[in-house]
Amino acid sequence: MRFMMIVRATKDSEAGVMPSNELIEAMGKFNEEMVNAGVLLAGEGLQASSKGARVHFSGGKPTVIDGPFAETKELIAGYWLIQVKSKEEAIHWATRAPAPFGNDQDGEIEIRQLFESSDFPSEAEHEQMLRDRIAAR
Repeated sequence: MRFMMIVRATKDSEAGVMPSNELIEAMGKFNEEMVNAGVLLAGEGLQASSKGARVHFSGGKPTVIDGPFAETKELIAGYWLIQVKSKEEAIHWATRAPAPFGNDQDGEIEIRQLFESSDFPSEAEHEQMLRDRIAAR
């Protein structure tokens, strides 16, 4: 099972404030633990939303909106992509992470499972679902 551990942005991360050397060192050690355990697939910090953009779709047409974005609580500051045996194991790793922006600030890590190809119906199952829908009309 693959999970993304999403680090929520803070006012400091959106302002471009870099983490302390102590936090960078703690994150490095944490990442190394996950590598040694064979669970870390990827992980990166993200720059402030002022350097990003969103593509909004309305009526199938895209509109580009340049950052920064106002709602910090809805923004992502970084992530880890891990492969573990269960949601409980993903939670275990998230609770071992250093506080995302130091111990003097509140922060949050959201855990979301990724879809796997096995989560989707096979072509034969998909065709049967379509036939069932047509028959139900």
